[in-house]
Amino acid sequence: MGKEDFYYRPIPPERVVRYLVWIVPIVLVLIMASTSFYMVNTDEEGVVQRFGRYVRTTGPGLHFKLPMGIEAVSTPHVTRVFKEEFGFRTLKAGVQTRYGQRPEEEYRMLCGDLSVAEVEWTVQYKIKDAREYLFNARNPEKVLRDVAESVMRSVVGDSSVDEVLTSRRVEINDAVAEKMQQLLDTYTVGLHVESVMLQDVNPPEKVQPAFNEVNTAEQDKQRLVNQALEEYNKVIPRASGQAHQMVDQAKAYAIDRTNRAQGDANRFREIWKEYSLNKDVTRRRLYIEAMGKVLPNLEKKYIIDDNVKGLLPLMNVGEK
Repeated sequence: MGKEDFYYRPIPPERVVRYLVWIVPIVLVLIMASTSFYMVNTDEEGVVQRFGRYVRTTGPGLHFKLPMGIEAVSTPHVTRVFKEEFGFRTLKAGVQTRYGQRPEEEYRMLCGDLSVAEVEWTVQYKIKDAREYLFNARNPEKVLRDVAESVMRSVVGDSSVDEVLTSRRVEINDAVAEKMQQLLDTYTVGLHVESVMLQDVNPPEKVQPAFNEVNTAEQDKQRLVNQALEEYNKVIPRASGQAHQMVDQAKAYAIDRTNRAQGDANRFREIWKEYSLNKDVTRRRLYIEAMGKVLPNLEKKYIIDDNVKGLLPLMNVGEK
C-alpha cells in the first residue's frame, strides 16, 4: 500500500453548498415541527404567550402554536386539589405519617377571651383561572398562605377558647373559607378555596392540666344534664298522658250526666203530658211499673185480700 492510498481528497465547494442547501431546510423544518405542537392533559389548561404576552387559553388536547420560541405555553393543573398545611408540616404521609417541626409563629393564636390556643388547620384549593394564577401574582401560594393565616387569626380572635376547642369548629371552618375566598377574589390570584379544616386545637402545654379539668367538669355537667333530660322525658309525658286521660274522662262523665239529665227531663215532660190527659190511667201505670221493679227483689211475697175476714197469722208455719 503506497502513500497515494492515504492521500486526502478535499470535498469540492460546490458539493458542500449543495449539501447545505438540502440539510439546512430539513433541519429548520424539523425544528419548526417539533416546536409547533403542544399537548394539554385532561387536568390542565394551556396558557399561550407570544413574546411573553398573554394570547389565549386552550383546553385539553393537541394544539398548534407559533414555533421557535415565538409562542410559549404553560399548563397549570386546574382540576387538581392542592393542600396547604398550617401549624404543622407533613414530611411523609402513609400508615406511619412523619411530621416536621411545628412553626410556632403559625399555630399559636390569641382567642377572644384572651386565652391562647395552639391551632392547626389545612386549606384545600384549586386553580379556577389559569391566566390570573400565572400573571396576577408572583407567588399565588404565598398569597394564599398569608390570607389564610390572617383570616384564621381574625375568626379565632372573635371566639372564646372553649368555642374553638369544641362547639364552633364547623362554623369557624365555614367562616374562614368564605372570608378567604372574598379576599382572594379581591386580589384576583385565580384560586378557589375548596375547604378549610381545623385539625388539632389544643391549649398550651403549661395550662393543659387546667384545661383537662375544665373539660372533665364540662363533660360531667353535660352527662348530668342528659340524665335529667332523660328523666324528664320519662316522667313528663307519662304525667301529661294521665292528665289528658283524666280530663277526657271528666268530659265524658259530664257529657253522660248531661245527656242522662236531658233524657230524664224529656221523659218527665212526656209523662206529665200523658198524666194531664188521663190522670187515673197514668197513676195506675206508674204504680204497676214501680211494683214491677220492686217485687222481683223480694224473697217472700204475701198477697192478702181486703175482703177476707178472720185470717189466721200462719206466716211462720213450716219454718224451723
